[in-house]
Amino acid sequence: YMRNLGADVVGMSTVPEVISAVHMGMDVLGISVITDECFPDALEPVNIEDVLAAAAMAEPKLTQVIVQVLERL
Repeated sequence: YMRNLGADVVGMSTVPEVISAVHMGMDVLGISVITDECFPDALEPVNIEDVLAAAAMAEPKLTQVIVQVLERL
């Protein structure tokens, strides 16, 4: 369904969190890291070691992005 809508990635909780934040009058910037690919046509059990490894691999670049964004605020 989401692929038919043109979505590349679907997050687990970003939308409800943004709705809540906007409701409270907050400005929001969302940054996500893909740690698990779940293809509907080829479902496989989640391997937590793979998820943690993907997060660890993204950490240095994500830290750099966040620092640069904060410097510009």
